[in-house]
Amino acid sequence: MQLESLAQPYFLTAFQRIAGRIAESLSETPETALPVSMYIFGGGAVHFYTGDRVSIDIDATFSHRIALPDDLEVSYRAPDGAAKLLYFDRQFNDSFALVHDDAYRDSLPLELSEIDSKVLDIRLLSALDLAVSKISRLADHDRQDIAALARRGLVNSNALRIRAEEAMKYYVGNLDRLQTSIDLACNIVATVERQ
Repeated sequence: MQLESLAQPYFLTAFQRIAGRIAESLSETPETALPVSMYIFGGGAVHFYTGDRVSIDIDATFSHRIALPDDLEVSYRAPDGAAKLLYFDRQFNDSFALVHDDAYRDSLPLELSEIDSKVLDIRLLSALDLAVSKISRLADHDRQDIAALARRGLVNSNALRIRAEEAMKYYVGNLDRLQTSIDLACNIVATVERQ
């Protein structure tokens, strides 16, 4: 499935350069350990689905523990001539996001012409799981991202509630705030659905 069609070309080029550097760093990895799957979260993944808000970082987790190369940032010029930077966020941690147990299994391959998927298998969380992952923080840009996915018809409020509440069953701690965030996120999507 080709999902990069909605991404801005300059973002796609920068993303491919970073992913290429990660793939290149795996060149001496034994074939028995390949492919390494790279699961894309965050605004970068939303951009691939919607073409909206261009992210400045790549949030990802991997199927293996991986020694990342040093140079994982790319400078580029946006169409308006502004200097931009895309970087791989080494601090991203999916332990703090709301993630359904099946999210990785249900992720979709992102086929990039420059990347050998037999070495680095780049995958986007499904649009639904991506929306769920934005619920735990639910900052302004997370709300905007959830709305953007809903405007494209990629998530609906009922499916979002079901998937998020299923995901919440595997979390510990005080879940009251998380339940409130689920309610708010579902209201955002329901509002888009009514428009």
